[in-house]
Amino acid sequence: MLDNPATEAHSPTAPPPADWPAAYPEGYAVVDVETTGLARDDRIVSAAVYRLDARGEVEDHWYTTVNPERDPGPVWIHGLTSEALEGAPLFRDIAEEFASRLDGRVLVAHNAVFDWQMIAREYARAESAAPVRQRLCTIALSKELGLPLPNHKLESLAAHFGVVQQHAHHALDDARVLAEAFRPSLHAAAAGNVRLPLHECLPLTEFSDRPAPPAGQQGGGGSYGYGQSSWRPARKRPACPYPNPGRYEDGKPLRQGMRVAFSGDTTVERELLEDRAVEAGLHVSTSLSRLTSLLVTNDPDSGTSKVVKARQYGTPVMDEAAFGQLLRDVAPAEGTARR
Repeated sequence: MLDNPATEAHSPTAPPPADWPAAYPEGYAVVDVETTGLARDDRIVSAAVYRLDARGEVEDHWYTTVNPERDPGPVWIHGLTSEALEGAPLFRDIAEEFASRLDGRVLVAHNAVFDWQMIAREYARAESAAPVRQRLCTIALSKELGLPLPNHKLESLAAHFGVVQQHAHHALDDARVLAEAFRPSLHAAAAGNVRLPLHECLPLTEFSDRPAPPAGQQGGGGSYGYGQSSWRPARKRPACPYPNPGRYEDGKPLRQGMRVAFSGDTTVERELLEDRAVEAGLHVSTSLSRLTSLLVTNDPDSGTSKVVKARQYGTPVMDEAAFGQLLRDVAPAEGTARR
C-alpha cells in the first residue's frame, strides 16, 4: 500500500539567491492529507509527504492510503471508497514511517493548521506524537510575498507558478503541486529576505472525540493542544455586492448574498474560513440578527450569545463540516448567471 520513495530532480525557475538567509530552516516536509471530513473526530484516509532540502529541492516522496475505521466521508472529493480502503493499513501501522518523513523538518501545507491538527490527533489516538516543531502555511507565505492571487485555493497558487495539477484532491498529486509551487515561493522569500511565517506545533498530550471545551475555557496547550484564543479582532471587509436572499433552507444550496455568522472554535483557521465564504459571495457577519441566514458552529449547545440568539430568532444552525461541503457549490445571486 506504500509507494516506494522516489528521488526526483527539479530545476528551480530562477537560480536561488547567492546569500541564502541563515535563519531559514534546513529542510521541509510538504504534506497533504485527505480526510473523512473537517471535524475533530474525523480521520485521515490518505497522506503524502514530499521531503525538500533547505532550498526547496525535492529529495524524495511517499504516499499511503489509511483505513479510517469508519465511513470514508466525501468519496466524491477524495475518490477513496470503503472498498478501496478496506485493505489499507491503520494509522498506527504507518505512524513510524510517517514520522520518519517529518522528523527534523518544517511541515509545509496549504492551510497548514488543518493538516497539522488532523495529523496531531491521529498520533494522539495512537498514543504517540509527530516529531514536528514548526509548520509553514503556503497561504500565509503567499500573503507575505504579496502574490496577485484571485483567491487562496491551491489551484490558484499552482497556476501562478505554472504548475499543472493532474489529480486534484489526491494526496500525492496535491503534495507534488504544492512542493513545486513552494520552491519558487521560498526562493522569492529568500531573495527579498522575507521572514517566513513559521508557527509552533504543539503536540496533543491526549485525545478525546468529545467536543472541545466552551470558548474561554481552553487553557493554552491543554488536552487539545490548540492554545488559540477564541477572541479575534474584527476584520474590515468590502461590502457584499449581492442582496440577502433570506435564510438558508435545509437541503438547498447556499446562495450568494446570504449573511453567515460563526461561533466558537473551528477546525480550519477562522480567518481562512471567513475568506472562503467571502470569496464564494457570502456576507460574513460578526454578529447575529434576525437578518442572519445561517449560524455555523461546531458546538450548538455551547450557550454563546450567538447560539442563544439563533434559537430565539429561529436562525438555521449548521456545523463546520456541512458548511464546508456547501461552500464548494454556492448558487449565484438572483438575476446572475453561474460562472
